[in-house]
Amino acid sequence: MYYPPVGFSFAVDFGFGGAEDTYFQSVSGLSVEYDMETIKEGGENRFEHKLPVRTKYSDLVLQRGFLTDSEVLKWCLNAFESREFAPADIQVKLLNENHEPLKTWSVSQAWPKKWSVSDFKAEESTLVIETLELSYRYFKLR
Repeated sequence: MYYPPVGFSFAVDFGFGGAEDTYFQSVSGLSVEYDMETIKEGGENRFEHKLPVRTKYSDLVLQRGFLTDSEVLKWCLNAFESREFAPADIQVKLLNENHEPLKTWSVSQAWPKKWSVSDFKAEESTLVIETLELSYRYFKLR
């Protein structure tokens, strides 16, 4: 009997950084859709034709507990502070119960678009969460 995989066992590989740089709390934005061009029917005003033009990919959003010493954080800050963009090929791996990859999303030419940390609140006992928002060219599912 087939059971769908669980979504809580995954890893994100930037190709650089230590083991701690692969652990994230959440990953979102692995989606693709077509931009559509609408052409109105000539003479028959009831119809419009929608044609696919090009694919567009959502931004990849990664969240994790804030790491004070991280190669991924240095990569992001280097882009924002020095305007030195070094696109990275990233792999998002969905893992099975033995921590082996079931499927891999190979994300091509990702670069940091936004970086933020959660609010600091003295009245709450919560972790500081950092959020990375990355733009990329495309992904391939393997």
